[in-house]
Parts: sequence; structure tokens; C-alpha cells
Amino acid sequence: MASEKNGTLRTAPAGQGTNTHSRTYLAWLAFAEDKAALFSLVFLLIVALMAAFAPYVSPHDPYEAVNSLRNAPPGSGDFLLGADSNGRDILTRLIYGGRISLVVGFAPTFLAMVISLVLGLTAGYFGGWIDQAIMRTLDVLFAFPLVLLAIAIAGMLNPGVDTEIVAITVVLVPYISRIVRTSTISVTAQPYIEAARAGGAGQWAIVSRYVLPNMISPVIVYTTTLVGLMIVVASGLSFLGLGVQAPAADWGSMVSEGRVVLRKAPHVTVFPGLLIVAVSLAFNYIGDGLRDALDPKAIRR
Repeated sequence: MASEKNGTLRTAPAGQGTNTHSRTYLAWLAFAEDKAALFSLVFLLIVALMAAFAPYVSPHDPYEAVNSLRNAPPGSGDFLLGADSNGRDILTRLIYGGRISLVVGFAPTFLAMVISLVLGLTAGYFGGWIDQAIMRTLDVLFAFPLVLLAIAIAGMLNPGVDTEIVAITVVLVPYISRIVRTSTISVTAQPYIEAARAGGAGQWAIVSRYVLPNMISPVIVYTTTLVGLMIVVASGLSFLGLGVQAPAADWGSMVSEGRVVLRKAPHVTVFPGLLIVAVSLAFNYIGDGLRDALDPKAIRR
């Protein structure tokens, strides 16, 4: 929206005069109405805090092995969730493993979002041959199944956390970039973008002040739902031996270690598997909550 004063054309801010704090508060109220999303947020905060303060909340050393308690069932001695095949406390290793699993889920997704914002905004805003060059290049990566491409990239590098982060970042960029480009094209077609151009605003000012704030919501929602999926993908890489290496633990490697004693001691695999599923679902519920909370119609209500 534009207004003319003293002969100078001025454009309204992206929020069109709505107070930023009020919009944030209304979005939070809309999010809080989704009980599943709110419960998921609390659950993830508890998991993240326990992982962050693992040395203080863990009952045992994650590498301490008790030979007499190998594959011990839940409730054996001081091991609430039992012990693995090496006699190590499963609960402790779940808490410490959360440090790596959450990082390899969140970090590459965030990095991919940042890279995709640059590529998608550039392609969607400028269009033409720039759009074609960027999107056709990404289509090459997009042609491969996500998991297979991640395995191929990780297989060419040395196993470790850095490898997982690099592999997942690369495979996510084409997916997020498409969402960014589509949202950018939709926003640039709005009248207030033309008003900003008519008012003499530069390209950078238009992109940073008008395009980005108005197209970021669906990108954030989509990226949030990907975090849980990427934890599953990272767990799969660890399961295949392409991620975290022993004796360090993440939830995927714990599932992998437990497969050899699955019949004799299923709890060794079941507990980390259930935690992977629970965290992944929690991110999906949060993504659904954010989608509703960031919907302008929900905010107006």
C-alpha cells in the first residue's frame, strides 16, 4: 500500500501498520490453541534440556560398562531402561545421544533453509535466465530420491557427524528452494511491491523489507516439519555406519547396535526407536501448529 506526502511516494511496511509485538502475541495464542503442538513443544524442550545438561541429569557415565548387566531388562539394578549389549545404561546413552541426534536434525535443516532462501529468493525475484540456471541445477539433485542421495554423499566422505550434516544439507536444498521460489513469485506479484518500486526503493530494500517478511512463514512451517524427518534420515545413516562412530552414541547408532540382540533383548532397540518416532512426530505437530498460527486468517481471529 502506498501514500503520497509532500510529493514523495511512500510504501507501507510489510505488516501494513500492524504492531509486530501484537502479531507475535496473536500468533502465539493461535499456536497455544493447538494442544498437540503445545504438548509437542514442551516435550521437545524437555528432551533438549536433558540433552544439554546430560552430565548433570544422567544417572551414569555413558561409556561405563557393567559386564554382569549385559542386555539386562528394564529395572535391573540402577538401570531404569535396562542395559545394552555392552552393559551400558540405556537411559544415560539416550540422554547423551540426544545431543548428536538433535544437532544432526536441526543444524542441516537450518543451514539448508538459509542456502535455499538465497537461491529461492534470487530465482523467484529476478526470474529469467537466473531462475532457469538455479532451478535446473537444483533439479539435478531433485531427481534423486532423498535418502539414496544422502547415502551416496555420506558414502563418499569419512563417517561422522560432519558427514551427516553435509549430506542432509545438500539433499534438502532443492526441496526448500522450491518452496522459497514459489512463495517469492507469489509475493512479488502483489501491488505493494509495485508501489515500492514506484517509490524508488532499491532491489535489496524491496527483497529485505517487503518480499522476505511476507514469504518466510510457509518456509518456516515447511522447514520445521523436515527436522523430524531429518532425525530419521540421520539415524538411518548412523544405522548404516555412515554417521556417528562408536563409542559415541546417537539414537540411530543405538538402534543399529541393538539389532544383533533384537530377539534376546528387544528393549535395546525399542527404546531409542520409540524416542526417534516421538521426536519426529513432535516436530510434525509443531509444524502443523505453526502453519495455523502464522495463517493471517487465524491471527485476525
